[in-house]
Amino acid sequence: MRAFVLAVSAAVPIAQACAQPNANDDGQWTMPAHDYASTRFSRLDQINRDNVGRLKLSFTFSTGIVKGHEAAPLVVGSTMYIVTPYPNYIYALDLSQDGAPLKWKYDPKVAAAAQGVACCDVVNRGAFYSNGKLFFNTLDNQTIAVDAATGAEVWRTKLDDINKGATMTMAPLVADGKVLVGSSGGEMGVRGWLAALDEGSGKIAWRAYSTGPDKDVLIGPSFKPFYATDRGTDLGVKTWPPEAWKIGGGNVWGWISYDPDLKLVYYGTGNPGPWNPDQRPGDNKWTTGIFARDVTTGQARWYYQFSPHDLFDHDGINEQILITMKINGKPRKVLLRAERNGFFYVMDRVTGQVIAADPYGNLNAALGVDLKTGRLIPNPDKETKQGKVVRGICPASPGMKDWNPMAFSPRTGLVYIPHLNLCMDYGAMEANYIAGTPYVGADVKMYAGPGGNRGVFTAWDPGARKARWEIKEDLPLWSGALVTAGDVVFYGTMDGWFKALDAVSGKLLWQFKAGSGIIGQPISYRAPDGKQHIAVLAGVGGWAGAVVAGGLDPRDPTAALGFAAATQDLPGKTTGGGMLYDFVLP
Repeated sequence: MRAFVLAVSAAVPIAQACAQPNANDDGQWTMPAHDYASTRFSRLDQINRDNVGRLKLSFTFSTGIVKGHEAAPLVVGSTMYIVTPYPNYIYALDLSQDGAPLKWKYDPKVAAAAQGVACCDVVNRGAFYSNGKLFFNTLDNQTIAVDAATGAEVWRTKLDDINKGATMTMAPLVADGKVLVGSSGGEMGVRGWLAALDEGSGKIAWRAYSTGPDKDVLIGPSFKPFYATDRGTDLGVKTWPPEAWKIGGGNVWGWISYDPDLKLVYYGTGNPGPWNPDQRPGDNKWTTGIFARDVTTGQARWYYQFSPHDLFDHDGINEQILITMKINGKPRKVLLRAERNGFFYVMDRVTGQVIAADPYGNLNAALGVDLKTGRLIPNPDKETKQGKVVRGICPASPGMKDWNPMAFSPRTGLVYIPHLNLCMDYGAMEANYIAGTPYVGADVKMYAGPGGNRGVFTAWDPGARKARWEIKEDLPLWSGALVTAGDVVFYGTMDGWFKALDAVSGKLLWQFKAGSGIIGQPISYRAPDGKQHIAVLAGVGGWAGAVVAGGLDPRDPTAALGFAAATQDLPGKTTGGGMLYDFVLP
């Protein structure tokens, strides 16, 4: 099978990525992405390319839960906070004491029935610290604020119903006094939304739906999308069959970035439901796209659709990194996205214009992106139809990259992308909607893409529009990335290796074997001892690791919505776990 892309225009370099202004790093890690720009870049440089090979364990902590651990730990002052998968405990560890003993534990008492409607493991992607409180989501659709010093509950707000198939797995983002949260459940016919809660009280300030009439989507006079196909009245209804938008997906379970100067939040929307595209003719607004919204009112400023009439479950929920680049000699505010559809996007974050869109891996599901219209150009040979099995589609349903976040270094100008090399066979069939049950309509089988490796770690130059180097990994990569001012980049593998690479050359500098596969988000922080530490949670699971975390039969290629076929050998390479590992130089 040959992967190919027909370029719409030559990949002419657009700029050198500009370094962000110098700033001191206070040593804390208060949000999963480290900053509102979602760089996951630590300015600490005590650990560097020359000495990272001497990293040693500082301490470990067991969560006692054997499910997928996708969260980033947080560090505020002398305390580390960990949010677990269901039942969503918070642990506070005292970093000022040897071995970081437990200070307190918070148990939110999550409804056990929520486990039954979580499509892809009972994961949680972390908490957010602001003004003395921790904010996090529970699997049964509650956003909770707790006192960071004591663990006492401050408020909780219920936002959706597990009986409809809704869950919440994302990490909140707190900006301008608002706690921004969204829902999961695209495989259950749940109608997606993003809500803003008052930081002090938990009361809902606004909620913007991803489908439906303009009044529900919070589209008004300030909405000025760059491309003509996104302009019109009530497109969230008109681009769907009658009433289909009510169970149309577009869930917001990924990442949010924030530009405090523009007062805009940026986030992506998930796949339309069901997966069978014949049941939902039209572009299916406003799914598989990105919104820019006013943080105060929720009013949409612009929108762009990465995958109109999504054929493959290519959710648009991935993170966006906010930087400034010089384009045609002038600084321009842009956002960077390694999208699930296989293209790396450079977009103007003020207007929503696509400046560049280039493939960053093996891709044949689309032929390119038309930069004049902004439209993805489908490959007619790979279009899925009801009653037909289409083989050799690349990338597979998890996309070229799933939820696991990339990192950007202003020192190197490179984006570090942990991603996938998977293809699939896809058979669409009729899906029937019953509230709280799967609403999919597809039989999928995934497998390794060209070359046989299932994972790739790529250093991408957004200015030159090409990869500088890449590392091929046997298993799919499902962990986040971290890059530091010491020019070291960290990530984990599903068989439990935690790796440190030279951020310039990609050379392996250090690795540590954890007790379970790593799908968490590594962090860098300064401990009370004045030393820089690196920490990560290990505990295989998530969609990619469901064959282990869920105890599925690896002989069933359709298990885990087809992912089990790509990871049949995972039970022989790792076991379940739930352990924090913390590292420091001796």
